[in-house]
Parts: sequence; structure tokens; C-alpha cells
Amino acid sequence: MTPDPLNRLVAQLAKLPGIGEKTAQRLAFHILRASGDYAVELAQAIREVKEKVHLCTRCYSLTDSDLCGFCRDTRRDERSLCVVETFADLMALEKTREYKGRYHVLHGVLSPLEGIGPDQLRIKELLERLTDSRVEEIILATNPDVEGEATALYLTRLLKPLGLRVSRIAQGLPMGGDLEYADQATLAKALSARREL
Repeated sequence: MTPDPLNRLVAQLAKLPGIGEKTAQRLAFHILRASGDYAVELAQAIREVKEKVHLCTRCYSLTDSDLCGFCRDTRRDERSLCVVETFADLMALEKTREYKGRYHVLHGVLSPLEGIGPDQLRIKELLERLTDSRVEEIILATNPDVEGEATALYLTRLLKPLGLRVSRIAQGLPMGGDLEYADQATLAKALSARREL
């Protein structure tokens, strides 16, 4: 018989995305074998993230203060605003070290089948943010799937009349990919998004 506390831990860990029962068991056994200090620190980190991390009041990124580090950083270019679906997307772009502007996190994409419309996203806040701002260009960095494309098209229709330059991240073949293995839609996007050298 497995002890109830261990069963509860495995059940909770298995609820995490991408974690199946076997992985949950391995994690639970790791926690069980680790020092008591480790378990306490892990529990404290989980509690702290729930108690202290919230949305930035300007860009809706994650922060533990009023404004996130991206919004507080005076070295970032205020003329450029990159719109992303999630905080994870923001972090992926930030890891490239290519983008030096500001961000706005939508917290999802338009998905009528799932009941997600413009009111469930941070679109109203984006438009309010653009009032009296120095933003000249909006970069739409939603995923290249049906919902991401629909969201980018919807935002373009809202933003273009404001006189802003609206651009979309390029799409196409990944670095190191082979043409012969690419699907037709990806190849078509790569061709249409080509640039002069």
C-alpha cells in the first residue's frame, strides 16, 4: 500500500501540463528522497508565486511589483510595441536578444469555438495604452496558427486606422530545416515573406 500523502502528491503533480503518472511518481520520489529543506523551499516557492506574482498594470506581463521589469526599463524603445499571446511567448522573444522595445500580453487568442472573443483578451487595454503614447509600430507576434492569424488580422483592422505601422513577425522555414520535408503552407509563407538580400 502506498501512503496517502505520497498518493496525493503524485495526483497533484500529475495535474501539471505535460506530466503523466509515471513522471509524477518520479518527481514525488525525488521530493521524498531530497532533504527536508528542499521540500520546504519548494513548497515556499509555490506559495510565493501564487501570493506575489500578478499581472503588470501596463503590459499585462507577470511581475511581483506594480510594473514589470520590461515596463520599468528606461532603455527600452517606447516607439515599438510587440503584442504576444502569452508570457511564455514574451520570454521566447526576449531570449533572442533582438527586440529592444516594449511588450503587450493578450493572454490568449480569439477562438470563437472556445468562446474566446475580444472581451476575454487584453485588447481593450492595448487600445487604451496607445492613447497618448509614443508608439509608432506595433509588431504582431501571435502564433502562426488559425487562431493566431485571426487575432493578428483582427488587431490589424483595429490598429491601422490609428495611423500606426503594423507589422507581423515573419513566418516560414525554420533554421536548419529541409525544403523537401516542409509542408505546402509553410513553403508558401516562406515564399511570400521573402526579403531582398
